[in-house]
Parts: sequence; C-alpha cells; structure tokens
Amino acid sequence: MSQNLKTPFIPDDAPFSHDQKAWLSGFMAALHTRLLASDDHAKPAGGLVNILFGSQTGNAENLANQAADVARAQGLAPVVQGLDEVSLEDFAQMKHVLIATSTYGEGEMPDNAQLFWEGLSASTMPRLEDMQFAVLAIGDTGYDGFCQAGKYLDMRLEQLGAKRIAERIDCDVDYEAAATAWIEATLPLVQPEPGSGGAAGAAASGSKPAAKPSLPGSSRKNPLASRLLTNRTLSGEGSGKDIRHFEFDLSGSGLHYEAGDALGVIPVNDPALVQLLLDRLGVAGDTAVADQQQSLGELLLRQYEISTPSRDLIQAIGQQTRNEELRHVLQHDDKEALEAWLWGKDVLDLLLLDPARAIGVDELLQWLRPLQHRAYSISSSGTMHPDQVHLTVAAVRYQRAGRQRGGVCSTYMADRIAQGDQPQIFFSPNKAFRVPANPDLPAIMVGPGTGIAPFRAFLQEREASSAQGRNWLFFGDQHRASDFIYEDELTAWLDKGTLHRLDLAFSRDQQEKIYVQTRMRENGKELYAWLQEGGHFYVCGDASRMAKDVDDALHQLVAEQAGISPDKAVEYINALKKDKRYVRDVY
Repeated sequence: MSQNLKTPFIPDDAPFSHDQKAWLSGFMAALHTRLLASDDHAKPAGGLVNILFGSQTGNAENLANQAADVARAQGLAPVVQGLDEVSLEDFAQMKHVLIATSTYGEGEMPDNAQLFWEGLSASTMPRLEDMQFAVLAIGDTGYDGFCQAGKYLDMRLEQLGAKRIAERIDCDVDYEAAATAWIEATLPLVQPEPGSGGAAGAAASGSKPAAKPSLPGSSRKNPLASRLLTNRTLSGEGSGKDIRHFEFDLSGSGLHYEAGDALGVIPVNDPALVQLLLDRLGVAGDTAVADQQQSLGELLLRQYEISTPSRDLIQAIGQQTRNEELRHVLQHDDKEALEAWLWGKDVLDLLLLDPARAIGVDELLQWLRPLQHRAYSISSSGTMHPDQVHLTVAAVRYQRAGRQRGGVCSTYMADRIAQGDQPQIFFSPNKAFRVPANPDLPAIMVGPGTGIAPFRAFLQEREASSAQGRNWLFFGDQHRASDFIYEDELTAWLDKGTLHRLDLAFSRDQQEKIYVQTRMRENGKELYAWLQEGGHFYVCGDASRMAKDVDDALHQLVAEQAGISPDKAVEYINALKKDKRYVRDVY
C-alpha cells in the first residue's frame, strides 16, 4: 500500500494565498505520514518528545503547539504541557524535552513557570543525565531581562547534566520567523526510541491535530481590518485620566474569542512626530529607501518604533554624543540611572542631543526596531457580543521639553481613528485566564482602573451563561466622581444579582489613601471563606506595584484567617496557583 502513495503537493497556480498553501502542504504531508504509518509494512511510530511552555499571554504556548505540529509531521509523538502542569518527578523521567518560554517583567519567569522554576533551581533537584533538551526563548530587547527566563532554564538544565539537542535561541518581539526556523531545524535532531519519553508517554494519544488555515484577525501576521464602531470617553469631567471605551466590528469575520483573551492592535505612529524626525534628518517624506517599496515617511509612520528608543540607538548615540550625563550613565552601566534618564524621551530627543550632527537615513533605520502591536485585555464576552469586541484603554498623554507626547497606540486609537475607520486588529487567546470551568464556583476579581476590562468580560460571560457562582469585584481609581468607569453597568449587575459584591477603593477621596488591597484586608474573613468554597482569585492591572501589593495582602490575610504561618500561607497560595485558581493578567 505505501508504495502506491505519492507525496501530495499544491500546484503553483492553485487559488490559495502563500500562507494557505504553506498550511495545506504541511497538512497533506502530515496526512501522508499518518497513512504510511497505518500501513502494515510502515515503520513504527516515532518516540515521544515532551514540548513544554512557560507563557504569560499565550505566545509561547502557541509556539509549543506549532512545534508539536512539526513533530507530528515528522512521525514523532509530541506531548504539549504548561510548565505548571508538570510535576518535577515526571519531568526528571523525560528523555527529550523542548521548552518554549517567554519572560515576564524585568527578567522574571511567567506566572505558569514560577513554581516549576523554584523546584528546578532547588538543591534537592535530581540530576538529569538522561535528558536531551532545547530551549526557545522569546522576549523584548526593550527590557533589561531580555529572554532571561529562557536563559535561566537553559543554564539550569545544563547544570543538572542534561544535554542540549540544539543551542538556545533568544527571539525579540518580532519572533515568528526566527522561532519557526529554529523549530524546523531542531526537531529533526530529536530521535527518541519508539515509546520513550518518561511518565508523560500515555498522553501522546491526545495530541492535537494540525491547525486549520488562519482567518484574518487570528494572528499578528494576518490581522483583520475591523471597522471602529464606538470611541467613547469613560472618565468624567475633572479626571486626571482619559479612559476610552472602544468597540470593533467582527460581523462576517468568522472569528470568535473568549472572555479573558487579549486583542492586539497594530498602531500607526503620530504623523507630527514623523515630520519632526524628517526635519531633523533634513529630508522629505517621499525619500526613497534602498530595498524598500515604501517611502521613508511611510516607513517611519507604519514600520518602525519612533517613540521608544532601541538599545542600538541608545548605544550608538551614547558613543557619539557630547552629552556627559548619557555618557556617564552608559560607561557605569547604571541601569536604574539610564531608565530614569530615558523616561519620557523618544527617538527625536536622542537625535537632538547633538542637533548639528548629520545622520543618514540608512544609519537611523538600522538603529530602529520594528513597530510592534499593543495588546489589550478584552472587555467584552464573545458569548454576549459575538459580532463585536470591546476594549477599555487609558490614553497616555504627557508633556515634555515643550512637546506634547502620547502613548503610541492609545493616542492612535483615541485621536486618529474615526468612527468607521478600519484599524488592524488580531486576537491573542489567553487560555490560562478564564472564568471558572465550574459555573457554580465563586469568582473574586481585583481590577483597579483599566484592570476592570477582563472582569467586565467575565461578568458578561457569567450572565450570558447563567452561571450560579457568586461574583465579587474589587475596583478602584483616584476619584469616585470622575473615575468610576462602567458605574451604571456595575450597579445594574448588582441589582440583578449577577454581581454579588462590589468593594470600591478611590484612593484620593480622603486624606488616607485607600487601595484595592486595603479593601481585601478589611474583608479578609469573607474573602478567605470564598477561597475555601473553591473560589477563583483573579488580578488584572499594573504588575510593578498593584499586583505585588495585592499578592502581599492575599498572603497576609490567608495566614491571619487560617491561623497559619507565613510559610504555610505560601504553600496554600502556591496550591491555588497550581490548581489555576489564582491567575493574573498583569502588565
């Protein structure tokens, strides 16, 4: 039978896009492989490869699933798991391991990898002499801890005696092409014996089928031009913030999203800043650029980051400038001082340090990073609003050095997209951030400011699905009179019984500042009771301060209400994390 099966192919003139042809070719190759394997005379199925991921927003998980598709096409039996789903005992038995991980914050492990890392880095972790591994790291060179989580895992596995299948790759935010090339080059090097793979081997039969061709809007490389339906100001008169509610049209797109997912928006830079850069370079916007189809003005408008200076630009200007403060900071490698010096500065600010120095177009472009999308927590339920997706976004605005500045994407949406325009958007699933699978379990949600976004979606979802579990929201901002966004909706949910408790914390309405963590401590007894009833605890918002303060308050109230030591409280909360009952969407 196998001798009669020819390898399928897609004709060049077939009516498909490049991406569709690529997917169809991969699918047919995988199908061909399976048909061969089903023949009595075919070779036995390949061995197991464990593909693990540490992911904060879903990108590393997507790469893990992509690697699994490639592995299946090669006859391997991949098992995909989050690092929080793997016990260290099972991990120690694995023979062939690929790990895809993002880095969170300033070099930290993503939430679903933190407990695994603590165990892996402990002195009690056994040797892994029989393991072969490879690490795919994704990160952002705009942060000091670029790909640090991947670097830590790679180094620790080597320390424990594991052998590399391939060298680690560190990918920047524009990671797709490099990661794909690494996956396709690395998996052929995995040659386990049939049936090998350790304790997770039994899960191989649950391998996922190859993905379907992606719809516009399902990935960053294939965005959807979606019509803007609504741009409404939420913050009231006198507020120190400009918070907007946006609604985008999905009708006819075939797309579906779930409460907890994120929406990527591909921004367009501020034309006024583009013109100032052109003036600094002394060239016109229609200047041609070698090997580019777009003019310089279009490239600066749509293709390059011009608000946040890249590391390459900072280093290059630092070597050439006569600015003593910047030179001093760079020479002493003082990261905190550099961050303070850079605060609020854009590319133009650095080019104006020496305004008389001539800068060539090619010279500047090689210093700039590609313009990246911005991801926002979705503030609507796909069940309640199947033909729309909503965002809740604070437009960042400030003035510096005589120029009005703004957030790249937030002001693009707030100021430069008119109703009916079609900005480019796409969905980023976040499977770790979902309403409780059991609709009868309680949900405790902590989301001050725009952190309320996913919890508006959660409440819509719980209402649409007639979930019986109780819902408790902690919300706050600066002033109740001007910053109580979605007040009418929240009040209506309280009246209907969809929202069972609403605790508010408006920090500047009294002399002593009150925050959401203050309200948590005040209601510690009942909050702990909800957790004991199986409640899920969710946090969304600022990672640097709020999320850490909320985490501290949670540990403190658990220790107090349970009458246990701080160490036991850590164990209790770690168990919540492991059971995916304490999850965060922080930024």
